Formats: sequence, C-alpha cells, structure tokens
Amino acid sequence: MPIFALTLNLRDDPRAIADYVEHHRTVWPEVLAAIRATGVEEIKIYLSGRHLFMVMTGPEGFDPGRAFADYQRTPAVQRWEALMQTMQERLPGSPPGEWWVTLPPIFDLSALPASTDPRP
Repeated sequence: MPIFALTLNLRDDPRAIADYVEHHRTVWPEVLAAIRATGVEEIKIYLSGRHLFMVMTGPEGFDPGRAFADYQRTPAVQRWEALMQTMQERLPGSPPGEWWVTLPPIFDLSALPASTDPRP
C-alpha cells in the first residue's frame, strides 16, 4: 500500500486556522465522494501551529497527481478547494502552482530487517 506525505501552511491568522479546522469537521459530502472516487484509501491531516501534514494511502499503482486531477473535476470540489486556499499559504520554495508539497521518505522502519540493531 503506497503511503504519501504532504505538507502545507495555513495563513498565520488564528481565525483562518480555526475556520480550516471547523470546515474539516464537516467536509461537504460531494467532496468526500470525489475523494473516494479517486481510489484514495485513507487521508489523515495533522496540525501543528499553522503547519499541516497529510498522510494519504492508496492501492498499488496509485498516482496522487492523476487522482488529484480527477478529484478537481467536480464543481463542488472546485468551490471547496477555492475556499480552502483562502486559508492556506504555499510553502516557500514550493513548485509554481502547487499547494501541497510531497515529502520524500528518508526513513522506513518497516523496510529494515527486524534484527537490525544500529547500536555499536
């Protein structure tokens, strides 16, 4: 099961942060349906201060870029994403036009043999 980690900032504004959290307590049904239609199996978003961290899983061969393009075809999703972007800020140095930045994995405990002991 492929796992993807992404990050993004919220505006440095307590009201925007509170609004973002509240919107995610009651995500629009059309948005949830569009997410599920892409094949995404799980999404979790974590918040620290104004920094968002999203973990997303999908089936083998899952392509988040293609899934996100499919997801954005629905008018309700387009309205939702436009609303969310009023509360978000792109990370410094993020690629032009991209909001969520994919984080490359640098450590994976499950990829190591169980007998690996890094202590000398």
